Amino acid sequence: MCGIALIISGIRFDLSSLLLDTTLPVTNSDQFTVADLAAALRRRGPDSLGAKKLLLHSSGSEIVSGVEEEFSNCLSAANGRTPCMHFFGATLQLRGVNPVVQPLIDSSKNVLVYNGEIFGGIEIASEENDGEVLMGLLGGCEGRVPNVVSRIKGPWAIIYWQESSRTLWFGRDAFGRRSLLVHWPTVEDSRFLLSSVSPVASNERSSAENGTTKLGFWEELPCGIYSVSIDAPDGDGSLVGEVKKHEWTNAMLEELIKWERTSVEPKPKEVHISRCETVRGQHDMNSLTSDIVPMPSKSGNIQASISVPAEAVLIALRESVLRRSSLHRIFQAGMHDVEKNLVPVAVLFSGGLDSMIIAALLHECLDPSYEIDLLNVSFDGQSAPDRISAKAGVSELRRIAPLRKWKLVEIDADLSNLTFETKRVLSLINPANTYMDLNIGIALWLAAGGDGWVYEENSKYNDENRQGVKYKSKARIVLVGSGADEQCAGYGRHRTKYRSGSWLRLHEEMKLDMQRIWKRNLGRDDRCIADTGKEARFPFLDEDVIRTLLGIPLWEVANLDQPSGIGDKKILREVAELLGLHEAATLPKRAIQFGTRIARESNRKNFGSNRAANQASAGSVVIHKQLDMA
Repeated sequence: MCGIALIISGIRFDLSSLLLDTTLPVTNSDQFTVADLAAALRRRGPDSLGAKKLLLHSSGSEIVSGVEEEFSNCLSAANGRTPCMHFFGATLQLRGVNPVVQPLIDSSKNVLVYNGEIFGGIEIASEENDGEVLMGLLGGCEGRVPNVVSRIKGPWAIIYWQESSRTLWFGRDAFGRRSLLVHWPTVEDSRFLLSSVSPVASNERSSAENGTTKLGFWEELPCGIYSVSIDAPDGDGSLVGEVKKHEWTNAMLEELIKWERTSVEPKPKEVHISRCETVRGQHDMNSLTSDIVPMPSKSGNIQASISVPAEAVLIALRESVLRRSSLHRIFQAGMHDVEKNLVPVAVLFSGGLDSMIIAALLHECLDPSYEIDLLNVSFDGQSAPDRISAKAGVSELRRIAPLRKWKLVEIDADLSNLTFETKRVLSLINPANTYMDLNIGIALWLAAGGDGWVYEENSKYNDENRQGVKYKSKARIVLVGSGADEQCAGYGRHRTKYRSGSWLRLHEEMKLDMQRIWKRNLGRDDRCIADTGKEARFPFLDEDVIRTLLGIPLWEVANLDQPSGIGDKKILREVAELLGLHEAATLPKRAIQFGTRIARESNRKNFGSNRAANQASAGSVVIHKQLDMA
């Protein structure tokens, strides 16, 4: 995970091809300093922070550039008239044997800041840093930047200056798994800005003391590849940047973006066969005694009851988790022996279906000498539904994998005591601005921070005298279950659409969810998790997992004629069965804001009661009034 940013000033922008309305007023224009921005980026990338300033000027029709290397000079504010580009890069380094400091610059004066992971499409050796490899490919692509980045399998956001063509390239992956915010030039603020995160503005801190927030300056950059071609058309020294959006050049990626499923509406016979093959029922839990989960060919009745599509999804998910948990050389750099208690990967853990599948697969993929942290947050102590299910979940994981060291990290919070944290998260969720976004953001931020308590494995759930140890997870990679509900019909609105319009309406709603997940979920979630110095990775949003699920008939993915906990996410429940997670396979969907009970506490604080909050549709209410953070 890295934090990247760009500030361009002194250049007039032509945005006509994007059909943007730049005459609308914005709030908090020019409210933060370069130092504010650098501080926000450094929390995302604690290993290093660098900056480069690219100075531009025209000599007739020719554009001349020069790079300023001195870090202190790069942090100075531009006067707004001199054409220049400020590049910033803060790095959380997870790959490569040598330290890497961004921005990267090559001998041709190309400049790159990159936030992402290349899990496929471009070959990366175990000792290589993917950012450096990408820099080499971009430097030799002769302007075909979309061809290079379209090959990447994995999350990414990029800002790249191509010196030879005087073109700035920027963008984010097709599903928006890495945050990139944009401020398009306006009448009030002519700068062009890109940033992984919205900084807390220096002169907003006084208003933040009163619990207010100003929004509107930033927006989520829509997924895609963009360019800004710099030219000097008038010969008077002024520079103009023409912005364009480019098409993906990867046919497979285009298909995933369209999110079309060939088999949406079944014939009656197909539904009948599917229902007959789906066996829910009683399993003898006492038979699960080995450390390795029995595979379908060895599991007797499980093999007979699970569909072939579920096995295909399991294979794709296992490969996805393996790609996201492989320990590259950076973990061993500078160490003669691997630490016995090293915890390189953690799971955001509610004990629900999605996080249980991820945890079980992580066990299969990770060397048995490593411990696994299961990060669980609660705003109601031991009584929160997510805490209860997490306790049950870790017990089930210990049954199927008794030799693994599982650490359930219990992170307890009281919303009334989170004044500073709430201010921080308000900035992180920006441009999202509802109470639901804030509640989810706080829960994610606290969970990813991993600062809680670990209790003895054999301690009783209700034992008030159980012995706990204060613990802070040092895992730098956090696996998150985002994307499972969108792809497998896990939301209540999916059931509503199915009942009102059958399979086609269900498919359309799921497609809508996947095509807006970058705006509604992933940018916000990435910013909240990354602020803790951790990298969020999303196994369910792996390109091969998405393709596998789209190749399965919709009625094999979900059967919403069945009750909650059975028909929703049917395919994932079958995957859980294959992994031996029989209890988790029957758990109903529960959103993080409800499972942790932060929504209940927020409703009481901001609306007086849950009833009043429900009447006001509190989740979608925009935060525009003074928040009571005392």
